[in-house]
Amino acid sequence: MSYAYRSKRAGASRSRRPNFPRNNQRKSGPRFGQYIDPSRFVATAVVKEEEKYVPTNTFTDFALDAVLQRNLSAKGYQLPSPIQDQAIPISLAGKDVIGLAGTGTGKTAAFALPVLQALITSQHAKAIIIAPTRELAQQIDEEMRDLGRGVPMNSVLIIGGTGIGQQLGKLRSNPRVVIGTPGRIKDHMRRGSLRLANFNLVVLDEVDRMLDMGFINDVQSILEETAAQKQSFFFSATMDAKVQSLIEKFGNEPVSVSIKASSASENVHQDVVHYSGTSEKMESLHDLLISGKVSKAIVFDETQRNVEKLHKELLARGFKTESIHGGKTQGQRKRALASFKENKVNILIATDVAARGIDVADISHVINYSVPKVYEDYIHRIGRAGRAGKVGHALTFVKKEG
Repeated sequence: MSYAYRSKRAGASRSRRPNFPRNNQRKSGPRFGQYIDPSRFVATAVVKEEEKYVPTNTFTDFALDAVLQRNLSAKGYQLPSPIQDQAIPISLAGKDVIGLAGTGTGKTAAFALPVLQALITSQHAKAIIIAPTRELAQQIDEEMRDLGRGVPMNSVLIIGGTGIGQQLGKLRSNPRVVIGTPGRIKDHMRRGSLRLANFNLVVLDEVDRMLDMGFINDVQSILEETAAQKQSFFFSATMDAKVQSLIEKFGNEPVSVSIKASSASENVHQDVVHYSGTSEKMESLHDLLISGKVSKAIVFDETQRNVEKLHKELLARGFKTESIHGGKTQGQRKRALASFKENKVNILIATDVAARGIDVADISHVINYSVPKVYEDYIHRIGRAGRAGKVGHALTFVKKEG
């Protein structure tokens, strides 16, 4: 069932063949690779007819201020998604919430609307929203501003890859909403430019990813500095022991809302591409990309250096591609992602960390040019394809034995 693409030397012109690092080369970091049986990368998509969810509420049923209702109406929002339908009433009642839901379920609005309502009804309300990646923090910031038009919230986005000077200026204006990544939030706490003692609304988005990326100590120290009396929102795709422990320590009798979702891999055709050496690997990728089957793809590689090499090689071969990784500034990452979303390029080459939080609905293929370090990363990667009820495709390059 595996793909075995042969070089046809057709299509875009081919120039040089760089010496790509071996597939098992490891980047530095706390996570060690594990052996993953290649058979786990092969599966046929199971197309299921989704059971239609009938919401209990409409947005007008929620006890939201008129300005929020006007914003929702202007966006054409009438019926809430399952996570919104179930989590918003609990949140508006002032209770802590655990929302178990993945990307693309509408979870941002599920916590954004109650937070905005609290900012309207209480002048003492202040919110800190923590996300694992710059991209996700930026998406949350944009949606908060969109849903909160006309709400006096004075928010600031504090993430890496951007100048800290402008952030310092905005923090001096005593913002009521801070949205950021754990590392940059900690930086400002150490500088004394961000004091959290009066922040009484706390949102952790994609908690499992945040802890998996090694932010557990930063997250705990941030939460310890927030107000003693607060309302907390914990949103996570999974509930493992680390997430459970964090919630038990900082939650106040939280109410759980779990949205049943199919596995990220169920609606994705999965297969492998066997190759013998570096040259064949590159030629196989080239042939795959010109086969006419790939309309829009994310190609994952292991390190920043590898991503840049692959990006330059594909550009030289005539492909429309952008790259995204932690070594780029936030402006560069934002422009690359915008080009991909707007179809100015149809291939995005990324490292695992940089791709977290990317939500693009029309990705046809995920290509694992390097085997992920752990199987959970594989599941996260291929979840980028097959969105919005469509069948996606995932291909993993596996070196032939012998």
